[in-house]
Amino acid sequence: MLLTGAHGTVGTAVTAHSAAGYVLHDRAEPPAELGDGTPHPHRDRETVVLDVGGADAPASLAAVMDDRGIDAVVHLAGEPAVSTPYEGVERNNVRGTRNVLEAASRAGVGTVVFASSNHAVGMYEEQHAPALYDPDYELTVDHESPLRPDSDYGASKAAGEAWCRLYAEREGIDCYALRIGSVRDPIHDHPFGDAERAVARGDCERGDDEYRETVARMRCTWLSRRDCAGLVDACLRDGLDADGDGGSGADGGRGVDDLNPNTLAGGAFEVFYGISDNPNSWFDIEHARERVGYEPMDSGNGMSEPPE
Repeated sequence: MLLTGAHGTVGTAVTAHSAAGYVLHDRAEPPAELGDGTPHPHRDRETVVLDVGGADAPASLAAVMDDRGIDAVVHLAGEPAVSTPYEGVERNNVRGTRNVLEAASRAGVGTVVFASSNHAVGMYEEQHAPALYDPDYELTVDHESPLRPDSDYGASKAAGEAWCRLYAEREGIDCYALRIGSVRDPIHDHPFGDAERAVARGDCERGDDEYRETVARMRCTWLSRRDCAGLVDACLRDGLDADGDGGSGADGGRGVDDLNPNTLAGGAFEVFYGISDNPNSWFDIEHARERVGYEPMDSGNGMSEPPE
């Protein structure tokens, strides 16, 4: 399996908590350290260095997939910041995602897991926050809710989902778009993580109104690192099981009767919300539970105070 954008926060969560064997890709070698100062976990591993937004990316990526016998791609590469200007997200998120899907098609790869974002539907939060963070607030956003991106970044992720749908329809690739919530580096991998970071920056004090609101939001949007890997693994199991023996070709070796009836070429297309088992959240995870057997191990309400 190929993991693009492997050296970022989500990529290191996937490799740390999954038993799957990944070929690592990024646009540069890993830095020496993570943001919290600990050694980067990929520092001694080989990296395929390649720019997914480049004009030659489809051919170069397809060659890597062919050479390494890749049967599935977890696509995390791209601009990660909501504040990224349009030019950056157009090149690295929209064009980059299309390039990865085109490479997968050329190489006969039958399964792609795409890192979308909760910001593809972020206007629901902008409209309803901060009341939305109250456990009793009545709003559910699921896989059938209309797209409501909150930024150029959010719109680029919505565009990536559209490209995934196209390649499921036209090429028969099983595509799983994960609208990922709040994944953090290991030291802040808990519901108090963002609030504690704000305290460290001097933006608030522990226990004040801003701190409490930040915790309330994180209880809704947190995706623990091990649950992040668990959701990716669940999608891969579903896609690779559908591919039978992992053979190449648009239908991955499946019979015509087994093809997804909701797409023209038979590729699965699914949208799942990437959050932990957060009872306060407006994001639905029941579809992921029912469709691919996602079973989160952590909860936004699992801690009553920050860790020492």
